[in-house]
Amino acid sequence: MNKLYYYRAVILLIMLLILAIILYQALVKNANTDTEPLIDFVIGVSQPNLHEPWQILMNEELRAEEAKHDDIRVIYADAAQSTKQQIEDINTLNKYGIDLLIVSVEDSSALTPIISAIYEEIPVIVLGRGVEGYNYTLYIGSDHHFIGEMAAEAAIELLGVEGGRVIEVKGMASALKAEERSRGFREKISESGNIEIINSVAANWQRDQAEDELTSLLKRINQRPDLIYAHNDAMAFGSYRALQSLGLDGINIIGSDGVTNPKGGLQLVNEGIIDTTFITPTGGKQAFQYAIDILEKKSEIPKKVILRNHKVSEKDNIDQYLNESSSISDKDGREKELTLGFAQVGSESAWRNENTASVISSAEQLGVNLIFKNADNDQQKQIAIIREFINQEVDVIAFSPKVENGWEKVLQEAKDAGIPVILSDREIDVNDSTLWTSFIGSDFVEEGRRAGRWLINEMDKTGLKAVNIIELEGTKNSAPAVGRKQGFEEVLSDYPNYQIIDNLSGDFTLSRGRELMEQALDSYGNKIDIVYAHNDDMAIGAIEAIEDYGLKPEIDMKIISIDATKKAFNALSTGKLNYTVECNPLLGPQIMQAAKELHAGKEIPMKIITSEETFTQEEAKKEMKKRHY
Repeated sequence: MNKLYYYRAVILLIMLLILAIILYQALVKNANTDTEPLIDFVIGVSQPNLHEPWQILMNEELRAEEAKHDDIRVIYADAAQSTKQQIEDINTLNKYGIDLLIVSVEDSSALTPIISAIYEEIPVIVLGRGVEGYNYTLYIGSDHHFIGEMAAEAAIELLGVEGGRVIEVKGMASALKAEERSRGFREKISESGNIEIINSVAANWQRDQAEDELTSLLKRINQRPDLIYAHNDAMAFGSYRALQSLGLDGINIIGSDGVTNPKGGLQLVNEGIIDTTFITPTGGKQAFQYAIDILEKKSEIPKKVILRNHKVSEKDNIDQYLNESSSISDKDGREKELTLGFAQVGSESAWRNENTASVISSAEQLGVNLIFKNADNDQQKQIAIIREFINQEVDVIAFSPKVENGWEKVLQEAKDAGIPVILSDREIDVNDSTLWTSFIGSDFVEEGRRAGRWLINEMDKTGLKAVNIIELEGTKNSAPAVGRKQGFEEVLSDYPNYQIIDNLSGDFTLSRGRELMEQALDSYGNKIDIVYAHNDDMAIGAIEAIEDYGLKPEIDMKIISIDATKKAFNALSTGKLNYTVECNPLLGPQIMQAAKELHAGKEIPMKIITSEETFTQEEAKKEMKKRHY
């Protein structure tokens, strides 16, 4: 009997011990669960290759930012320079249920369709190298055409008055980055008159391929080059090795990317292996920061952020760059009182009035001491206002230029005074790009393209064999007029049956739009099929003229405009306007933020392009209640 009690006691003790172990494990598991951070978002990163130093630096920047956020999980994919693999990677990442995709593109043509498809489902940030069209949330990268121009200027300087022969070592043929760098380089070189591009090879951004391709080319041709322009530093180093293997000395080499890694561009310049490189930020850090803003649904997300590049040659203090990151660090992060002088172009339209209101209200909200003056559409008055700001020793000048040309002298005065200049909503055409610091506004060429694409798609449904168009242009030689005309006519150039039968130049005002349309109707009457107005005010003026003439908008002719103000939405909702392309006037917050960062000694992007939509009659009815301007 005692034995029976003994066995029962032992069994009970064992069961209690097992239960205690189970409870302990459960408590430990719960404790671990409590300490593990919850994952709020999952980001997918698709890289084309992690062999190129510039791509490696981009990845390092992304991982450094990821380490600061325990609540975000990032899944990385490396396609190892296979376009097919990168397409598969992007599809796989999407199947994992990622909340946002960051993609660095190598083959722009092949990647554009898949990126467009993913963009229909989740936000997409395109990084470093662009894709075709606007089907993405945000692009962060450099102005590669401008980098090509900078490389050409460096080549002209290196070759001097005697000029010489150049071989171009290109990146991937189907990459927009390579196409734009090549075009910028060749356009600027053609102006020199004493430099000849004798040949080119494509080396897909790779050092070894550049060495092999250039070696093979130099053995075939019977011409010694004076300079090699390689689209990146890896290929520049490969070019150097090719020249060394053939015993060719004294040939200048220009690269681009300027990373600080061993055998990166800065080190190559420092060692005298290449002559010049251009620091080309990867945008990895900025991409992660914008990704968080997008996922948290913050407003004021731009469409494009164009980062600033820096030329580095043997003449420069290379150690200064080697000891810093590829983007210039803050000089002084302290808050200082900021005085901003803003020279507004005029009050020519509803869009401009909203733009003015945005600038004034944003300055008040962000504590900026704003000196605001209106030039009343007079360039000379605007120049005088800028000079007044210089004399007042403001900290930053911002202005919306009336036209593209004629600003060199006054902007040189601002530069000499050490006052940075921000261009608001319109760009300028000057030989020295250092005369201005940053542009904040729209992509006017893309606005014109969007208008053109809608027109083609819409009119193809009608079956008309010939389409006659009246174009009501904005202020002559102004950036919006030039860009919107260029983009629209670029699209139409592939369709010979679409004819612009007259271009009439106005000044973006309703009264002028009405007057020009009256002239067009007197000349062409009901032969007009389409009216393309460079802004809403001129479109509304045209509608009034059409109705007074006894014709009906929409029935007798279709009307397209740009700006997407409330006037346009009213016209869309009543069936008098057919399509409008948005041009966001609410630039105040971004201008104030840029001015504050400049004043704090920070480097800001070269260009910030605003995000904008397009609206048909059906879409306008849904959007109209939310529209405040």
